[in-house]
Amino acid sequence: MADLVNAQITDAITQTNVKVLGEAPAQSMGMVYQTMAHSLSLSMQNAVTAQTGMQQLNAAIISTACQKILSLTDKT
Repeated sequence: MADLVNAQITDAITQTNVKVLGEAPAQSMGMVYQTMAHSLSLSMQNAVTAQTGMQQLNAAIISTACQKILSLTDKT
């Protein structure tokens, strides 16, 4: 059995390895950017949810304050 490998096969494998190694940094940075964008979107979603909760609390406080003001005018 011969230990010789065709030069075209060796060249094809070498080119594939170089291609994979050349694309790895770009794919890694793409993954980092996607992860950062997802984290930022979750942060914005949490901020919107918190703002909605504060608006609901504000409406309840105003309603209670108006009710107390009206109850003061009824007693006189």
